[in-house]
Amino acid sequence: MFHRLAFGCAALLGVVSAQLTITSPGTNDWWVAQSLNTLAWTCSTSPYQNFTVLLANSNSAVLAAPLAIIAVQDNFDCSETITQQESAQPAGTGYIVQFASTLNSTDIYAQSQPFEIKALGSSYPTTTSSAGSTATGSASGTAGAAQATKSGGTLAEYIPAGMSMAAALALGLIVA
Repeated sequence: MFHRLAFGCAALLGVVSAQLTITSPGTNDWWVAQSLNTLAWTCSTSPYQNFTVLLANSNSAVLAAPLAIIAVQDNFDCSETITQQESAQPAGTGYIVQFASTLNSTDIYAQSQPFEIKALGSSYPTTTSSAGSTATGSASGTAGAAQATKSGGTLAEYIPAGMSMAAALALGLIVA
């Protein structure tokens, strides 16, 4: 009897510990309007194979209802680059990303911390990789010009929307 109870408790703890968490964006990890942005989550602990990605805002004047920006996102990807077209929303605060059932968008699996979408040309937040290098970048919407500074890491995820790969290579934003 004790073994059955112990096994049942262990199984329940396994279900409780399996969770899906959105790690980016968040409070200190904003997006930049009309640019490529990164969405990341804890795929190794997620009990879901796929989900719908929704963008919402606490202010109904900004966004009246959650907007599906990716219909079916596979969990195993662990992150996704959000394009300019997928998140064409005005700069503002109170945005959240939600992961929901692909069959019922009101069945929310995970929700990000509130974050800000900053105006085009704003700097991206400083990120630190597991190797400890940091990368920062900024983009300008004038004639596709871009500037970036980096010390280790890669800025490929910070290429402004509409910039060609050749231009990104020439500016040193990515390495071939």
